[in-house]
Amino acid sequence: MSKVAVVFWSGTGNTQAMADAVAEGAKAGGAEVSVFGPSEFNKDKVAEFDGIAFGCPAMGAEVLEENEFDPMFTEVEGSLSGKKIALFGSYGWGDGQWMRDWEERCNTAGASLAVDSVMANNEPGEDELDECRSLGRALV
Repeated sequence: MSKVAVVFWSGTGNTQAMADAVAEGAKAGGAEVSVFGPSEFNKDKVAEFDGIAFGCPAMGAEVLEENEFDPMFTEVEGSLSGKKIALFGSYGWGDGQWMRDWEERCNTAGASLAVDSVMANNEPGEDELDECRSLGRALV
């Protein structure tokens, strides 16, 4: 059985809703799913999973959340080479630059992006939640 981790930070609940849909999709695909906040996940856990979905909203000037999520992601970044991952998150302004920057970090680290990243402008609608379910299935 495939093991998938869903690692996310959410300030308003929008990214939480997306994470729930990602986990639902991975479970529907037959995976054993573990859900973590950023304080619960580290580089030592990366090897335990076949696929990892990372979720974080855009903050400030379109950056990852800086107090909890980005420090965790910076720690695990060096362990992502060859790992199947996917990215998701919400934003309230801008044009998604934070996601493009995040994808570039993952590509530079040698991670394998399993599917196109999913972004929701503010609260995710049913289309974005369906995309999140598909994202979860793509990691199985």
